[in-house]
Amino acid sequence: MNDAAARRYSTGAMIFHWAIAILVIMNWQIAERAHDLEGAERMAVFGYHKAWGMLILALTLGRLAWRWTHPVPPLPSDLAKWEAVLARTVHVIFYVLLIGLPLGGWLANSYGGRPIDFFGLFTIPALPVGENKDLSHTIFEAHETGGSIFIYLIGLHILGALKHTFFDRNGGIFRMLPFGKVPG
Repeated sequence: MNDAAARRYSTGAMIFHWAIAILVIMNWQIAERAHDLEGAERMAVFGYHKAWGMLILALTLGRLAWRWTHPVPPLPSDLAKWEAVLARTVHVIFYVLLIGLPLGGWLANSYGGRPIDFFGLFTIPALPVGENKDLSHTIFEAHETGGSIFIYLIGLHILGALKHTFFDRNGGIFRMLPFGKVPG
């Protein structure tokens, strides 16, 4: 492996990253649109949100397995200590949210007595918890708050990647793309 390749994420990591990123942003928009709807139409759109969320969970678990079996490139050496700490912290929070939000949604649906339809292909059964509408509602509120936090962190992540790419010129976004220059 050449030096530039050692500073770039693996192809598998790139595929997982971009697929999950696109699905998360798409799923956020689906939820935002569903809030403006009512009745059966609202439930149908939220049904897609739930199915996409479960796919995001599965892809995230795949990404973690990939990450544990493939080396992650080191952070650029020119990062300030606070930037390195912030980058690592945001990535950990991303994984917590990528797992926690779908699991929380599944748990909230389960307390609401609802299984999750996976695009009409199969049904993901409710978790073995008793029905509790109040707890379901509370978890859905936490889920929504977590989703909002996630979107703000995605914005911070994008700003950081752009800063490192165009101001610091240390490779930034090109570390997660199969093209572009990642300097030494």
